Amino acid sequence: MLSRCVSNGLKSLEDSLLIVLTRLLLTRLVDFLILPHNPSDYQRHRNLKYKDQQMKIEEANNRITSVNSSGQRKGLWSCLELKILLVIEKVGTSQRKGNQELGKVGLISTLAQRFEHFSIGRTSKMSLIICFFVLQLLTWSRVLLAHESRNNCSRSIMSIGAVLDLSSQMGKHQKIAMQIALQEFNRLSCSKLDLKIENSHGNSAHAVASAMDLTQSKQVLAIIGTITHSEANLASEFDDTIKNIPILSLISPVARSEKSSPLLPYFIQEGYDINLHMQCIAAIVGEFRWRKVTVIYELDNWFSSDPGILLDLSYSLRLVGSEIDNHVALPSLSSLLDPKSTIENELNRLKNKSNRVFLIAHSSLELANILFEKAKQMSLVGKGSVWVIPDGVAGLLDSVNSSSILNMQGVIGFKTHFMETSKAFRRFKFKFRRRFVLEFPEEENINPSFFALQSYKATRAVAQAARESQGKLTLEQLFKSNISRNGKFWQSQTFNIINVIGKSYRELALWSPELGFSKNLITQQLTEMNTNSASSGILSTVYWPGGIQFVPKGWTHSTEQRKLQIGVPAKGAFTEFVNVTYDKNRNKTSITGFSIDVFKEAVHNLSYDLDFAFVPFNGSYDEMVEQVYNKTLDAAVGDTSIMAYRYHLVDFSQPYVDSGIDMVVTEQSAKSKETWIFLKAFTKGMWLMMAALHIFVGFVIWLIERQVNEELKGFGSMLWFLVTVIFYAHREPIRSPLARTVLAPWLFVILIATSTFTASLTSMMTVSQLEPSVLDIKSLLKRNSPVGCNGNSFIVKYLTEVQKFKPENIRRINSINDYPSAFQNKDIEAAFFIAPHAKVFPKGSTLATDISEALLKVLESGEIEQLEKDMLTIEGNASCSPLESKAKDGSPTGFQPFLGLFCICSIVAVLALLYNMICLLMSNVLTFTSYIHLTLTQLRRIWRWTTRYFARSSSRFQSGSLRSVSTATVTRNAEETVINTQ
Repeated sequence: MLSRCVSNGLKSLEDSLLIVLTRLLLTRLVDFLILPHNPSDYQRHRNLKYKDQQMKIEEANNRITSVNSSGQRKGLWSCLELKILLVIEKVGTSQRKGNQELGKVGLISTLAQRFEHFSIGRTSKMSLIICFFVLQLLTWSRVLLAHESRNNCSRSIMSIGAVLDLSSQMGKHQKIAMQIALQEFNRLSCSKLDLKIENSHGNSAHAVASAMDLTQSKQVLAIIGTITHSEANLASEFDDTIKNIPILSLISPVARSEKSSPLLPYFIQEGYDINLHMQCIAAIVGEFRWRKVTVIYELDNWFSSDPGILLDLSYSLRLVGSEIDNHVALPSLSSLLDPKSTIENELNRLKNKSNRVFLIAHSSLELANILFEKAKQMSLVGKGSVWVIPDGVAGLLDSVNSSSILNMQGVIGFKTHFMETSKAFRRFKFKFRRRFVLEFPEEENINPSFFALQSYKATRAVAQAARESQGKLTLEQLFKSNISRNGKFWQSQTFNIINVIGKSYRELALWSPELGFSKNLITQQLTEMNTNSASSGILSTVYWPGGIQFVPKGWTHSTEQRKLQIGVPAKGAFTEFVNVTYDKNRNKTSITGFSIDVFKEAVHNLSYDLDFAFVPFNGSYDEMVEQVYNKTLDAAVGDTSIMAYRYHLVDFSQPYVDSGIDMVVTEQSAKSKETWIFLKAFTKGMWLMMAALHIFVGFVIWLIERQVNEELKGFGSMLWFLVTVIFYAHREPIRSPLARTVLAPWLFVILIATSTFTASLTSMMTVSQLEPSVLDIKSLLKRNSPVGCNGNSFIVKYLTEVQKFKPENIRRINSINDYPSAFQNKDIEAAFFIAPHAKVFPKGSTLATDISEALLKVLESGEIEQLEKDMLTIEGNASCSPLESKAKDGSPTGFQPFLGLFCICSIVAVLALLYNMICLLMSNVLTFTSYIHLTLTQLRRIWRWTTRYFARSSSRFQSGSLRSVSTATVTRNAEETVINTQ
């Protein structure tokens, strides 16, 4: 039993040792292919790893000595693994000398993956041993090939300088990317490039000193990094050699700085176009229609050197109907002794403002982390607030720890779009992460940013140009190696719109200056012809700060903000529109009126808080408009008209009442009364309808009553009945029930018609008939009549220049209460008034657009109509209704109000007539038959007499004709005889 246990233990020990050796060998081979070949970098990595392994080996020795049972066998194998690892580390050191080939990474990685799935139960010891020796042979063949390739070419060592801010996350990314680029270049080229990195610490003085040190002591071929044009220019004044060294600036804004300077002909700007970033920020603001924003920016080396960046942002915001309300300029993080307290003081100042739309135009990631940390503590990253972060912050969120991400919940931003799924980027990402964790082991999340990829591409391009040069780089060599002449090296025109949520962020859409917002690149290409919409609706699923799902208003009630000075006319003609009164007892000015109420309703419908104060203005309307133009007043409210000569000075809001100029004159009585005025009580149609229906109803009643009523048998009695029935004075009794049925509704019609006639005629005779004293303006001009108007309005200019009134005929009346006395005293014959139009705002003010939109909402809701009714009901003016003018008109009454009664009476009369005729025929059939027979007999007799008469007359006519013919014949014969005799 003991021998079996010993044999099993030895077998297990042998298998475990074989697996440990194989796995450790694979690990060392992968490290051998990936780790850098820079001796200093590799030695630092070796020292860190060696110290860690020494600690583990000491722990393993302690555990080996304490093994006293079979239950600790697993710990024993782990300790043996650590010791074997140390031995292999020593062996692997000798394999770092010489170049390595990247082509075998795939083979060894595949073998490593397969070995991870091996187990002792499935694989025999012989197969493991064979694989172990195969890997060992591959490793030694690799070393021999590296030594052979190194001996076949002569290596020349050249240096490239880099000025980076290694205290920032962006600088760390750029450093690792540059090292990877040179590592790949050195592996495939006989020339060896060495990277000399200088840390600027985000300070302009350090950047200048670093550039000078690289050119003087280290004699670099070119300088790459975050050095601005002004810094390079300053360094060239101290060292002339800098003017002849190519400098590639990776962060300078190419939109404003000089692309080619005669002082620095070799200075090339390969940074991003800051103008595109400002347009993207403005597009986000315009998508959600925020009218006012607060801009926050860090005054670092390059942002402070170009004030035009804020001008670009302001211009882009104005194009989308927004404006900058507040500016917050934060000093560079490297220049602050206590950055948290400085940022906290600035945020306290913003907290007292009403605006809650914060745009970070430019900031480093480190400053943004402190900013959001303090903003969250002060509840500025909560419900109702909006934060927009730039590419410099959003592009590095993949490398931000979880605590910083939690402070940015609900933040939206944009980052430069690039293909993250390509094979080349995945290879670069793999190398970047392995190297970054060795260089900066304290970092949690490690993912390459666009800035790292940009630095990688720029370094590769400079390295290729250096290989072609003979110790001196020229511009032509740089331009041949994919360095752009127009400063747009690998510049993407598309941005990813992101939204921070949870422990990371999600991509909402894409944006480009040509196509606007789209969901993806395919949609962006398909919607190329439809990019002019005001709001695309693509960014509709944003997770906002505070967890809300609707778009925040972006403002809140503030405790400290300058009130807008809104001017109102104190000498307006109509107090119903603007009424300014002063209470001496309370020492308070009261401003009321229809225009004031409309403005308050419009402000209530704004999407942000507007703090204002009314300021009475004692001048004319034109002077008040000039005060708004001069920015003395922020706006003007009142019965102000839109005129052409005012429009080029100020902006007007949407008109809230119908515009126009009204002429008011006195009324006078009509010259004479008409003779037949009583006929105008009814229209002609009414009179004809009444007469026709009255005769028809009377005829029907007469036909029915004449059979049973002796008093209504004659036709004359019927006519008299028609006259007397109108006045209910008929004395003839109606005996037939059918006739009474016809008469009853007609009597009701007569009652209604006579009452209406009496009322209409009474109104026409008693109410005075009035007509205007002046018909038109031409009559006033012909008679040279004086007219009145408000002296503070533009009507004076209109009457003199347009209507050609003489200035001495225009009376300036400032109060509406003075017009009645002016008419009574014959001082004026007409008065001219204008209807209030709109509110007045400074030229280009976004408040005019907001108030116009709010006025439209008030108009659509019917609130202005209600305000007009409330204005008319004040001071007993409710009687001034448009209906009164219609009542005074005295127009005649038509038959339409009586049409229903007329139809009822007509139908009843027709039915009664038919019934009476049918009854009459049924009761007198024989009489009617004999009557018809008699009538026909008489007609026959008449026919016979007529025919006989015509026959007799014709015979007489014929006989007379014959006589005349014979007489004529005899006479003619006699004449012929006489003629013949003669």
